Amino acid sequence: QVQLVESGGGSVQPGGSLRLSCKASGNIVNTYVMGWDRLAPGKESELVAKITRNGITNYGDSVKGRFTISGDSAQKMVYLEMNDLKPEDTARYYCTINYDGKNYWDKGTQVTVSS
Repeated sequence: QVQLVESGGGSVQPGGSLRLSCKASGNIVNTYVMGWDRLAPGKESELVAKITRNGITNYGDSVKGRFTISGDSAQKMVYLEMNDLKPEDTARYYCTINYDGKNYWDKGTQVTVSS
């Protein structure tokens, strides 16, 4: 069984920055993809950023150039640096991992961008 524990999030003014962290635990011995999706009221789930165990990254179009994902495969941790935040980034951010053909999510953390 894989478990995810996320930290970070909160409220910030437009143009500000926040950092999310997520740690995976469990019997993870093979390749995986970790990252974040987000869900805002009235909208569909959206890819934020993903990173493979060997460091290949993928970003949603709306965050490219502003968000940076990084990982520590030895610790099974991923980090999301969010810069130049906009009100449209307001959403609940869910850490995810795809491992051994299955998807796992944590309970999410709220990110609110407003003046």
